[in-house]
Amino acid sequence: MENRAYRLRDLPEDERPRERMARLGAEALSHAELLAILLRTGSRRESAIHLAQRILQDCGGLRRFAERSWDELTHIPGIGPAKAIELQASLELGRRVARSRLPEAPPVTRPQDAADLLMEELRHLREEHFVVLFLNTKNRVIGRQTVSVGSLNASVVHPREVFRAAIRRSSASILCAHNHPSGDPTPSPEDIQLTRRLAEAGELVGIELLDHIVIGDNRFISLKELGCL
Repeated sequence: MENRAYRLRDLPEDERPRERMARLGAEALSHAELLAILLRTGSRRESAIHLAQRILQDCGGLRRFAERSWDELTHIPGIGPAKAIELQASLELGRRVARSRLPEAPPVTRPQDAADLLMEELRHLREEHFVVLFLNTKNRVIGRQTVSVGSLNASVVHPREVFRAAIRRSSASILCAHNHPSGDPTPSPEDIQLTRRLAEAGELVGIELLDHIVIGDNRFISLKELGCL
């Protein structure tokens, strides 16, 4: 038998865990396939995927495998000291992610809050960028998306694109903003018309449009404060 370790690339392409993960996503892979990606190579007698399957079977499942110490891992045939360290590092990262919590974003309760979030990013752009902030029931930002990038004086935005993205994120409400490259935040008639269309669409789908702000050069105007909402 040839004296070399079996590698994942020795498998047919449609059976390789890395390729399957890239194509289908991590959630589509089995425990053994994910473990095989971390192992990278197998032994002289078995591929990485077969090694992973045997390890999980010998340990009595994924949870018991995760409880093994470094010394215990090195006593598993096919796992040397270096692989044991890498596996333990991966397992520890998983534990820390499970324990961690994302810092809670401050609530957006007034136009100034939204302007503070977006001013420096948008004020110097040479094209109009239409940005949507997605908020939860506590008015905290849970996501954002640039829906449209227009010319120097126009931006085409369709309410269906805005609310399709909002529904996908389970948003309770949204706040829209766009910049005026001229530096003058005075809203155009098109800005006002778009704001009213978005507000009407929001009423239909049950996602409130809190405001639409226009950002200029270190200045902004709230269309809600102008009475357009």
